[in-house]
Amino acid sequence: MFQAHGIGYAEYSRKLEQQLRVEKRRELDYEKSKEIVQNIGFHN
Repeated sequence: MFQAHGIGYAEYSRKLEQQLRVEKRRELDYEKSKEIVQNIGFHN
């Protein structure tokens, strides 16, 4: 958790604002990953 998001699990579980920030970042990373996979599929 700390390496990926710069926050430890204890702090993550205590602060809603931090949870929302981390989850938004995860969502953006997921969307970027889907786009990369889709682009790779079109170029093969």
